[in-house]
Amino acid sequence: MSSESTEVWTGWYRDRRGAEAIVIASEGRGVSTRIRGVRYGGGGFAVLRAAQEDGGRPLAGCVLEWDLPLPVVHDQATQQGTLSCLLALGEALPDGSPERVDLQLTLHCGGAAYESGVTGGDFEQALDRILRQLPAGTRFARDLLQAA
Repeated sequence: MSSESTEVWTGWYRDRRGAEAIVIASEGRGVSTRIRGVRYGGGGFAVLRAAQEDGGRPLAGCVLEWDLPLPVVHDQATQQGTLSCLLALGEALPDGSPERVDLQLTLHCGGAAYESGVTGGDFEQALDRILRQLPAGTRFARDLLQAA
């Protein structure tokens, strides 16, 4: 039995066929979601793949959007923030992987918005860029998405 907790967020999936509400789960070092009846999982958002029984192909040619709570601590005071996430996966290359992976994070906290975008979908790099925009000594109140 694992001591790691599961976090769940709701969001949207969009592609040429339309949009649908999704649920994204993060547990330990992995993330997963179900899109149009197919389960996708992986070690991070930029590398989601269909389950083997569904072909094992990488997720491509779509956009995922979701929000998650992210408390921010500055001067011993905690403010509730919301991290808005937008992941754009380009069309599939011959091997099925997306031609590009663009991640846009926006932290809404204290009446301000702090943005960071990265190519390649590196979640930790994008979070670090946001953290550098915040006042010195500010930190996130918890680790966020080990898997992302």
